[in-house]
Amino acid sequence: MLIGILRKEFDDLMTNSMLTNYLKMAYRNLLRHKGFSLINVSGLALGMTCSILILLWVKDELSFDRFHANVDQLYRVMGRQHYPGSDDLTTESGPGRLGPAMQQGLPEVQHAIRVTWDQENLFSYEEKAIKGKGYYADSTFFQVFSFPLLHGDAAQVLMQPKSVVISDSLARKLFGTTEVVGNMVKLNDIESYTVSGVMHTVPKNSSLQFDYIMPFVDYEAQHSWINEWGNYSIRTYVQLQPGVDVEAFNDKIKLFLKQGDKGTRDTDLFVQPLKDIRLYSDFRKGKTESGVIMYVRLFSVVAVFLLLIACINFMNLATARSAKRAKEVGVRKAIGASKGSLVRQFMIESVLIAFLALFIAANLTGMLVPAFNELTGKAVVFDLTDPELILLLVGVALFTGIVSGSYPAFFLSSFDPVVVLKGTVKLNDRVTLFRKGLVVFQFMLSALLIVCTLVVYLQLHFIRTKDIGLQRENVVLIPIEGQIRDRLEVIKQDMLKINGVSAVAASDQNPLWMGSNTGDVEWKGKESGADVLIDFMHVDYGLIEAMGMRLKEGRTFSKDFGADTANYVINEEAVRLMQMSEPVGQWLKLWGVEGRIIGVIENFQSRRMQVGAAPLIIKLDPDNVSYLYARVEPGNTSSALADIEGVLQKYNPAFPFEYHFLDDVFERIYKSEVIIAKLTNYFAGIAIVISCLGLFGLALFTAEQRKKEIGVRKVLGASVSGIVFMLSKDFLKLVLIANVIALPLSWYMMNSWLSDYAHRTELSWWIFASAFAATIIIAMFTLSFHAIKTAMADPIGSLRTE
Repeated sequence: MLIGILRKEFDDLMTNSMLTNYLKMAYRNLLRHKGFSLINVSGLALGMTCSILILLWVKDELSFDRFHANVDQLYRVMGRQHYPGSDDLTTESGPGRLGPAMQQGLPEVQHAIRVTWDQENLFSYEEKAIKGKGYYADSTFFQVFSFPLLHGDAAQVLMQPKSVVISDSLARKLFGTTEVVGNMVKLNDIESYTVSGVMHTVPKNSSLQFDYIMPFVDYEAQHSWINEWGNYSIRTYVQLQPGVDVEAFNDKIKLFLKQGDKGTRDTDLFVQPLKDIRLYSDFRKGKTESGVIMYVRLFSVVAVFLLLIACINFMNLATARSAKRAKEVGVRKAIGASKGSLVRQFMIESVLIAFLALFIAANLTGMLVPAFNELTGKAVVFDLTDPELILLLVGVALFTGIVSGSYPAFFLSSFDPVVVLKGTVKLNDRVTLFRKGLVVFQFMLSALLIVCTLVVYLQLHFIRTKDIGLQRENVVLIPIEGQIRDRLEVIKQDMLKINGVSAVAASDQNPLWMGSNTGDVEWKGKESGADVLIDFMHVDYGLIEAMGMRLKEGRTFSKDFGADTANYVINEEAVRLMQMSEPVGQWLKLWGVEGRIIGVIENFQSRRMQVGAAPLIIKLDPDNVSYLYARVEPGNTSSALADIEGVLQKYNPAFPFEYHFLDDVFERIYKSEVIIAKLTNYFAGIAIVISCLGLFGLALFTAEQRKKEIGVRKVLGASVSGIVFMLSKDFLKLVLIANVIALPLSWYMMNSWLSDYAHRTELSWWIFASAFAATIIIAMFTLSFHAIKTAMADPIGSLRTE
């Protein structure tokens, strides 16, 4: 019976005459109250624009890796390494033997694929040379992952050694076409590879990003250690058989490494779904703690809040102006209109305004998407032919229209026609309290976002300005490739002759982002069987001095001591770990090679600031370095770079000159914080603007309602300042209440966010005082325009009609 009634109501609504009548009335009301309509539409359009951009970002993040045909069966193999006395390390690096062992020994595994970490190589053909980043991978790579091939057979392209699959973009840069299967390319100006396939360029929403794939057998032939169980340097992905219980499978493989090699370190294995890699990238004690999903949730909430702030403006103005429409409701009820028909009319009005705002928001979004992509590093597309996007936009408009119009619709339709036709309707205390509550909610969110903006900015400033234990400014990082390694010493000497270059040195990795560690370390006093994890770095002479690392005890490596290749420099954290009171002169074994500790340096930040300093061993090994560092003097940067390029072109002509400033690398490490800071800043600004639009409208309405009262007060001698205070004080009280709620809540939220950082800024009292002052000043500025204008108006005009 209920379904029949609802169907009848819907049929009645959709009759042409009734719907046309509702739309006409809605249109006339919009035109009749242009000022309030403009405020409503502007607020809703701003809120929608921001929400749509955020939802596009969220949609893109949630789409990562989901384009693979068998994504529900794809997993990466993770290992949780146990180290007594310190946090466990969860890593996707594992032994090279792990993949084949899982393929052979576990019937649940349909395919196991080994993939190296990304490597940059130079591809050359005739006169063209292009760099690309890619991987070595097992032959079933293109059968398991859905990276479509333009040319080539997925089952065959990685079967032959010295073959390579390249992207269509790389193919066009090198050959000018994608019809290149069978062509030869030169790799790093040394050996030739045959193009066995051409793939579509990898989509942006893939956690694996690459320009080429080469057979894993080639990598295996170049590195004999690949078959050692104790060497953790290869990633393994598995495709499980359909229907496998993943929890049971994780229980089964937990001790799989111990089964393969009794001597391997204490590591528990488990698998993580491929579709979760992007969202859940941070692990603690072998469990996913957070990652991008934290920001997905946060910004989804922000999107809803921005819409709610805009909806609140509509509700506030609609209920504040309810007396203006009371007689209309009374007349319509008196001639037989039902409450349901009035609700439908007001809901249609609000939905119409929402769709009008959506039209403006869609145009604004289309214009802002390029800037948004540049800000976030995304490639989101605002395609109005996409059915999913259309549903998203319609959903946003309907949500906004229904939420913003629901309370005013039911409130206005509840008026008693007898009462409203006798005189002016007075809003009861419950309605007034509800309106005030909406204003408090708006400014509470605004104050909260202001605090978030300040704290994120201060943490980013703290990261950028903190003394990290080395001098990263004015350092040029150059990859060692081609002929540089064989001619490293002469290149260094030539670079030191350049005006403006004060130091040149080399290491095997970036000291700001250490990626190598080992447990194969022995020292005097180490507990028997104790397993530790210590970072290590290979350097040449002068690296410690060139990077501005601070020596605390002993000395650094010197050519005056021929035995230094067997000695070590360690940091303070390593001294603490090894519990050495006098470390200099103590013996140390790294990978079975015994040497002496000749120096101790202060700790420097070698990872993101979410973690503290890690123990570090520095070994002199000029033959095993990967990066060249040149410290240039400020003011001579351009000329020094030109001269450095000349030196490298002289000794390594086949490779284009490539460099990065260490400061830029540091910025990229904290790219997510930079993006979050900028987005939070914009969201806070827009939330404040929307809130102020609502406050502006309410102030305008209040001033109009109290025009005659103000005229009487002025005639009786009231001052302009007194009238301004009278009109503003009630609203300022609401803003004050909003701050009382927002500031403790924001402290809790930002303290939780900062707890992820080992090094963090302080939550000082002035941050909250600034947010409090900002909301009060903004509210006063918003209110003052109409308050002063009304207070200074001639009272004769307002009293003439009495």
